[in-house]
Amino acid sequence: MSTLASSGPAFSHVGFHVRDLKKMEDFYTRVMGFIVTDRGNLMTPRGPVDLVFLSRDPEEHHQVVLASGRPADNDYNLVNQLSFRVPGLAFLKALHQRLQREPGVTEILPATHGNAISVYFRDPEGTRIECFFDTPWYCDQPCREPVDMSLSDAAIMAHSEAIARASAKFQPREAWVAEMRRRMEAGIHA
Repeated sequence: MSTLASSGPAFSHVGFHVRDLKKMEDFYTRVMGFIVTDRGNLMTPRGPVDLVFLSRDPEEHHQVVLASGRPADNDYNLVNQLSFRVPGLAFLKALHQRLQREPGVTEILPATHGNAISVYFRDPEGTRIECFFDTPWYCDQPCREPVDMSLSDAAIMAHSEAIARASAKFQPREAWVAEMRRRMEAGIHA
């Protein structure tokens, strides 16, 4: 564990309310590849809540918690997005194809940020999901340009690199990580 992670809070997991626990458990296990690690009911100050704990990491009991109780008449979601790192472009392309056939999945948007390539989409209850992998480059953010996932891997990577290189702050990702490490250890904000 880095000294930064051991010196303060480190992100572990997220939980969010859903309307149809069974449907959402199916989506996150079947489409996103999570494993149910536990489930149960918990009495809270606002009443009973059914919980499903999900993980893709054997070191983490749960990375996502689905909780019953999202009101049927409330379409607003306080969660802007949930983001998941994927192994690379081949995985992202296969996921993109699968999402095209998945009932209830909407707003599928492949994009590059120069420093990452992503596929955004909304799960069956409207929560925005991002699946992404990091590129070897850093560039100013925000930056989002569409990506044609039918192109070759080389063409997609070249497109992302060109976008990154056009940025005033372009640099190799390793240089950016080293600078962020230095700034975080010194407490220097952007």
